[in-house]
Amino acid sequence: MTLSSTVTHRSKLPDVGTTIFSVIGQLSAQHDAINLAQGAPNFPCDEALIASVNQAMRADLNQYAPMTGHPALKEALAEKVRTLYGQAYDVASEVLITASASEGLYAAISGLVHAGDEVIFFEPAFDSYAPVVRLQGATPIALKLKVPQFVIDWDEVRAAITPRTRMIIINTPHNPSGQVLSAEDLAQLAALTQNSDIIVLSDEVYEHILFDGRRHHSMATHPELAQRSVIVSSFGKTFHVTGWRVGYCLAPAELMNEVVKVHQFLMYAADTPMQVAFADWLREPSHYRSLAGFYQQKRDLLASLLQESPFELLPTAGSFFMLASYRHFSDESDSEMVKRLIIEHGVATIPLSAFYTDGTDNRLIRLSFAKDEATLQAGAQALCLLKAR
Repeated sequence: MTLSSTVTHRSKLPDVGTTIFSVIGQLSAQHDAINLAQGAPNFPCDEALIASVNQAMRADLNQYAPMTGHPALKEALAEKVRTLYGQAYDVASEVLITASASEGLYAAISGLVHAGDEVIFFEPAFDSYAPVVRLQGATPIALKLKVPQFVIDWDEVRAAITPRTRMIIINTPHNPSGQVLSAEDLAQLAALTQNSDIIVLSDEVYEHILFDGRRHHSMATHPELAQRSVIVSSFGKTFHVTGWRVGYCLAPAELMNEVVKVHQFLMYAADTPMQVAFADWLREPSHYRSLAGFYQQKRDLLASLLQESPFELLPTAGSFFMLASYRHFSDESDSEMVKRLIIEHGVATIPLSAFYTDGTDNRLIRLSFAKDEATLQAGAQALCLLKAR
């Protein structure tokens, strides 16, 4: 029996219901489907990292951390960023440890975007961007990446900028397409925002997962963009512990001050033992420098296993994901295809239309290769059995 409310209310997100991710999760559980859908590793993190957390807990580091983050972690992070990207962030005023990258994105949008503002972002996109913008009374402006290369049309961006444009949201490496921004892309973005008050919110949670020798072009690598950017990233994605929910923000002090105002009332502080462990872990660069090769092997394994499948795989330059096209052998919607794969073949993927606010369907599905070898083999075997319809 459910409780019925007698309270009349107005929803702030009236068109937001159960997402396709939840639907797929429930359907997958019903059919015990192989999980190539979720962007989370199914293999364990390093035992030494767990031991470090345990040590922090046993040392009674179990109370609130400082609101902006454990000092040792902030210092180690600032040193890593300076070494990799060349930008020096002040530890006291320009580095914030958050309770997940999602919290960092929310705090940045909430703190810096006002009612009546416009925020440009690029679809397909991580599904939280537009709803969080709308919660501020602002208008999300979705521009579509050019398929199948999933590149930004900078002339289209130029035409979309208005006096009300407050923020442009960037995601590189990109979820769900796996594409990355180039140095030329950053130059275009810098030229478009020069002499403006436009803030760049850069979602860089896959910053260490780039393939084939590519370099991550963080906003922190471009001095002009660094002055107007809030960078958000994730320790969970980097160290295979997405459930620990610890991320971070980097920004100039004037912008960070507004982000921190929201953070202090939203979460106050991220989990202390995890922050202590990450501070130790960051001091060994191999812990993150090895990720590109580690995930490239998984990308290449899944691609090789799918050679006999009916799907056409799109190239992926970074992240946990690759896209697969089926338009050459089926007219099904991507949601119907995904449901058929779960019910008839026991493997779960994600329809790309879920990443568009208008449900654009390019007959593409997203596969995650952040899985152990057995899962990749079993999932690929199931996909290879699919017949054209």
